[in-house]
Amino acid sequence: MNKKELEERLINFAVMIIEIANTMEGSKAASHLSGQLVRSGTSPALNYGEAQSGESRKDFIHKIKIVLKELRETFVCLKIICKANLCKSDDRILKVMKENDELISIFVKSVSTAAKNSKR
Repeated sequence: MNKKELEERLINFAVMIIEIANTMEGSKAASHLSGQLVRSGTSPALNYGEAQSGESRKDFIHKIKIVLKELRETFVCLKIICKANLCKSDDRILKVMKENDELISIFVKSVSTAAKNSKR
């Protein structure tokens, strides 16, 4: 997968997150978690874009680690939303959780590869 394809995948992920947040009911918990979900779930695409113009390999690795951190936060937030039944679309949330898990795997490998290459 090239940089453009990964960026597009992150953008599509952000859109799915926004769609889930927009379907959540208006309880205090749903309101709080939907806001948190939008922040952490859209952040990976934005930070990945920023990482592409990193000032150094170290800066690039740092920004990719932020992408990974936000993806992990999003995954936990989705699990809470799912377990608390705050989202009515179980199929949609399961689909986005699968994509979230796959993106985490991609970025774990990316951090590992970048760190290994920086030691050369």
